[in-house]
Amino acid sequence: MSKQPRLFEEVEKKEFDTSENRHKLLAELSNHIGEVNAISMTALYEAVFQRPWDDHVNDTRTLRKLITVMREDGVPICSVSSIKGGYYLAAAGSEMADFLRKTERRALRILHRNAKMKKVSLPNYLGQLKIEMEAS
Repeated sequence: MSKQPRLFEEVEKKEFDTSENRHKLLAELSNHIGEVNAISMTALYEAVFQRPWDDHVNDTRTLRKLITVMREDGVPICSVSSIKGGYYLAAAGSEMADFLRKTERRALRILHRNAKMKKVSLPNYLGQLKIEMEAS
């Protein structure tokens, strides 16, 4: 089986994944510790890229990609999707644990739905995924 590609192509990644952007993102998030102090996507975009956004979805995609890449590198950037949601750094280990539990439940719900669509049990589907991941 062929090796799976990374989430983003290297050429595309270089456009936004710079040490300057990483520094600006972490510097801004250091002012937003704890879920109650989350910063909105648009405010964080403007702080990191130092320009206003024109199209909320398309312009902020760059920021979401940068956050994803940094999370893949182990940077503990949390998010909340409430009305006053946004991004933040965990104030305590329990806050990080809560965020990770939420993302794990979301992932399992998606995998459970996929298993139903494939008409296999979730444990069998997870076993299949494990084998595929080990092969790549």
